[in-house]
Amino acid sequence: MTDLSDTYEVPREVCILRLSALGDCANVVPTIHTLQAARPDIRITWVVNRAEAGLVADLPGVECVAYDKRGGRSAISELKRSLAGRRFDALLDMHASWRANRISLLIRARRRIGFDARRARDAQRLFVRERISAIASRHVVDGFLAFAGRLGARAPIMDWRVPISDADRAHAQALVAETPGELLLISPCSSHTRRNWLAERYAAAADHAARAHGLRVVLVGGPSDIERRMGSDIEAAMQSPALNLIGQTSLKQLLAVFEQGRILLTPDSGPAHMANASNIDTISLHAATDPRRSGAYRSRQLCVDYFAEAARVYRNATPDTLKWGTRIEDDDGVMALIPVAAVTERIDQAMARPPRARVSSDMPVCRERITR
Repeated sequence: MTDLSDTYEVPREVCILRLSALGDCANVVPTIHTLQAARPDIRITWVVNRAEAGLVADLPGVECVAYDKRGGRSAISELKRSLAGRRFDALLDMHASWRANRISLLIRARRRIGFDARRARDAQRLFVRERISAIASRHVVDGFLAFAGRLGARAPIMDWRVPISDADRAHAQALVAETPGELLLISPCSSHTRRNWLAERYAAAADHAARAHGLRVVLVGGPSDIERRMGSDIEAAMQSPALNLIGQTSLKQLLAVFEQGRILLTPDSGPAHMANASNIDTISLHAATDPRRSGAYRSRQLCVDYFAEAARVYRNATPDTLKWGTRIEDDDGVMALIPVAAVTERIDQAMARPPRARVSSDMPVCRERITR
């Protein structure tokens, strides 16, 4: 394995291996745009989990090979058939896990590139022959972009956009049509439940936004029982009215709802990173995770950061003495370290500046996309 300086030209046939999670897959998108800008005729194949493919499968110029991680041996066999006879110029192994290690063996590539020593885990080094260069930034986005740099694409394109259909936008607009004014969107849950803030504190922050800034409160999220219960608990604790859309949107429709909003309030979650594709200001809540690694990238100045306090209380350490990627998710009380006042301060900060200039949501249509 080599750590030589990046001296390569961008190859044409590239395979990306990043299975999940939703937020990480959203944060791979700038790397794809960066590679495509550096070599317009590049052909990218992305091996991704079936659920996350719902967000990224129609990216122009990308062939998504979907894998169902709940499918056991049959899913591996199906993936093997899909990749049979394929050979790539480079594999970008952007997922350091034992599952990904196993899947990477199905992918034939002249170059096999993995994470640097700080970011790699689960013995990924044994399954690759090159590593990305070590970088000072802790953020996952910058780590992913280092893969593009390794291939010679060194001018980052900070673009998280994915195609959204007119029908999905129309659905989103219809959902919020009877809630005029600027919107505070609350996506209250992460797939890691110990990253979730308290319902009564979400309610207090929402009431402040409504009272102090006239914001209309909209609750969004997936259809799980945990998310539905959290939404109901927030509504019950609020003094102001809220529109509860939890469970009523697909991933693309949720992105279209974000396009209608002024502020998104959420823990470290998939929606926090999806929202980078829109102009919304994102206030992400961090005690269980380090915002330097996983804060909403385009709104990092609005992160609520209690990770240092959690490190002190639960690890007797500081963020800089903890191993990169450490999560403090071993106690239900960790997110309770975040007080309401810290969140309302960020809401006030976001509302004190003009809305972010809208980014065009139009994307070219891909003529050669194949989804297996």
